[in-house]
Amino acid sequence: MIEEQGIVIAVSSGYARVRTQRQSACGHCEVSGACGTSLLERFFARRPVELTALNPVEAVVGDRVAVGISEQGLLKAAVAAYLVPVLALICGAVVGDAYGGDHREAMSLLGAVVGLVLALLWLRGYSVVSARNPGRRPRVLRRLAPNSITTPGPDVAPGVSDSL
Repeated sequence: MIEEQGIVIAVSSGYARVRTQRQSACGHCEVSGACGTSLLERFFARRPVELTALNPVEAVVGDRVAVGISEQGLLKAAVAAYLVPVLALICGAVVGDAYGGDHREAMSLLGAVVGLVLALLWLRGYSVVSARNPGRRPRVLRRLAPNSITTPGPDVAPGVSDSL
């Protein structure tokens, strides 16, 4: 289970709207400020993410919670969102090139566009069907203490709390 912390901002009929802060890997490696990831993070300021999660623990507005999603569900969603469109684009280009005759380049380009559009239409339907599957939805795993610190910041040694 992949977990993230957040704050419940709304509750309705078995679901909770949770606001989380995007986490970065920066600060955990030796080059912490000199890589492309840190540059992108500074350029695109970190904004909170809001998601709707199943609420089996009956968290209420204002609760700090741990939200989780299964690794398998995340992997399937990533393959559907990234790999399928790229493969469809490549397959469309290959088919267009193979049957393009005298206009192979134009047909290859057209085939790539058609393949990508078909993959995106499939992805739309897949996401609608996936959203109905409760096993693929994020869920509130547990309530957290209001001032809990579960991961130390970059300036705090592991196992040391800064709440002294």
